[in-house]
Amino acid sequence: MQDGLVDRIYECSVVPEAWPAVLDEVAALAGSAGGLLFSARKALNWTASERVADVFAAYVQEGWFGKCSRRVCLMGREEPSFFVEHDFWSDAEIDADPVYRDFFRPRGLGWSAGTGVQVSTGDNIVFSVERAFSEGPVAAESVARLNLLRPHLARSALVSARMQHKRAQGAAEALTAMQLPAFLLRAGGEVVEMSPLGTDVSSLVILGAHGRLRLADRQADALLDDALASLTSAPAISARSFPVRDAAGTPRQVAHLVPVPRGAHDVFGDSYALLMMVPVASDRVPSATLMKSLFDLTPSEARVASGIARGETPGTIAASGGVAITTVRSQIRSVLEKTGTSRQSDLAGLLARLGATAPN
Repeated sequence: MQDGLVDRIYECSVVPEAWPAVLDEVAALAGSAGGLLFSARKALNWTASERVADVFAAYVQEGWFGKCSRRVCLMGREEPSFFVEHDFWSDAEIDADPVYRDFFRPRGLGWSAGTGVQVSTGDNIVFSVERAFSEGPVAAESVARLNLLRPHLARSALVSARMQHKRAQGAAEALTAMQLPAFLLRAGGEVVEMSPLGTDVSSLVILGAHGRLRLADRQADALLDDALASLTSAPAISARSFPVRDAAGTPRQVAHLVPVPRGAHDVFGDSYALLMMVPVASDRVPSATLMKSLFDLTPSEARVASGIARGETPGTIAASGGVAITTVRSQIRSVLEKTGTSRQSDLAGLLARLGATAPN
């Protein structure tokens, strides 16, 4: 066994970004396409070799992780070993399993060797290597090579889990100090930690499968999805704010999603974004800056919206702005579309509830 690989495995305990390359090396020892590391405690965390990362992103996001019995079988075995499919199931059972039949095999995979590790922090960790279906099951000699690495993988995972546990404790303290409903999220929207006041918005926030945070307001939930995606696709957009309505359609909170900068990782671990919920006020007209941020309004649309919030008529708004009333009416139609309202009275009611200030 190469000493260099063992050294790199231990390096991963303090440099988790190194796991994908190390998992690739581990998989190569078993003639496999790539390797995986899943860790679950309060939330699911995972990483994978680059060659199988897209496949397992779909595996998690499409809900296959929750349907797959592999991890249950692995965690149920006490032997310190890697196991393959035939240790648990017959060929007929594998062929009939929907996860293998409908997910792995259509993507060219379908054979694996995996092992489960339980650590003192409460984390359940699974390592696996994934092999192409066309190349047949992982051979016994490959499992033997993996078993030589297993003690090192387990110890590295233990150190990593303890470090993450300490970071999570620091994150919890930081969230408590905010005195707001707040949630630390991973890239897929999974909750890492929640502030004590997070329960105050339980009617608006839903914790879905695998700890994924969803908003009961479907329009706000779609905006949250877009905001999370923009942190990768458009990093220049450093924050996003949007209203969250209750079941009656009344705005109750303004959600602010901000990225966790690299320098904050000492406190927040490898969390991806911070979602804060700020109660809306009802006695002030929201600023044009806030309205532009919430609804992607142009400056002229924000001016028109401010006028509507103050109870001004289209004619008054046109006169004060020195523009034609037809222009104002066109801008009102655009504002109605962007805010998801259908009438000026609905728009005025919405804006009257959004008397919060824009985030710094």
